[in-house]
Amino acid sequence: MLHPRTTAHIIPAHGKRGARARRSVSIVRSGATVLALAAVLSLVGCSASPRIDDRHPIDTTHRSLTQESRVRYLILHFTWEGFEDSLKVLTRGAVSSHYLIDESPPRIYRLVEEDRRAWHAGVSFWAGETMLNSASVGIEIVNLGNRVDPTYAPYPPAQIDAVVALVRDIQRRHAIKPHRILGHNDIAPQRKTDPGPKFPWRRLADEGLVPWPDDTAVDAARPAHEAMLPPVAWFQDQLAAIGYPVPRHGELDAETRRVLMAFQMKYRPSAWDGTPDAATAALLEVVARPGGLLLLGADGVRRPYTP
Repeated sequence: MLHPRTTAHIIPAHGKRGARARRSVSIVRSGATVLALAAVLSLVGCSASPRIDDRHPIDTTHRSLTQESRVRYLILHFTWEGFEDSLKVLTRGAVSSHYLIDESPPRIYRLVEEDRRAWHAGVSFWAGETMLNSASVGIEIVNLGNRVDPTYAPYPPAQIDAVVALVRDIQRRHAIKPHRILGHNDIAPQRKTDPGPKFPWRRLADEGLVPWPDDTAVDAARPAHEAMLPPVAWFQDQLAAIGYPVPRHGELDAETRRVLMAFQMKYRPSAWDGTPDAATAALLEVVARPGGLLLLGADGVRRPYTP
């Protein structure tokens, strides 16, 4: 846990920062001294190599090309509690998260090292993968959700700035694919609604962090769905194609509505009652369609993105 009296933004540090001391190094010309230094450096190199014990050093000179970070997902949550209670639960309770972002000021706290598993996702599923605690980094954002207001609490802009900075840093270091930055309600829609409809997913898309449906394509798809709404089975099939855990029986039951709510909270937060309407159908069609998602590049151009 990082101390609460540190600076406003605490981003994971990668080596010490600050002014580098300048030292003058005299060149040793004595042949005997050079040999002695070489021997010392050789011993230092050996001691730095990983070892099981004195008789079994581990050779690390070869590296496999087929490898990647174990962190493949980034999951966003709201805490449903204030800061003090959130910190207590996440550091002393049965659940945990790698990061906690306070509201005001928006300090970032690292509670679990990224190379260790935190217990934030629970029973979860996305695109055929389950139990995502083992393959994800979790970020808890201090926000009351729907605890007080059934329409959900807003996120202060400065707090979202901190979220964007942290997400960008984690995504870059672990090469997390943009479509694997998800909300808790995406991977557990029957149990969770966080980060809720007030979380600005569009802001993350405008930062080039997540893909977003092509607005022109959505507008073009909507009239056909207004003329004839697809059956419930179609909605279920599209949700499943995107990655959601959804029933596939063709009935508009409570479970299907909750999955539709999760989708609507992200892509159409103005109305998220779980109703399979024409606007939701148009969004689903485009999001599930190859090339229907666009990702903003570093050059400011949005290009088709295929998960």
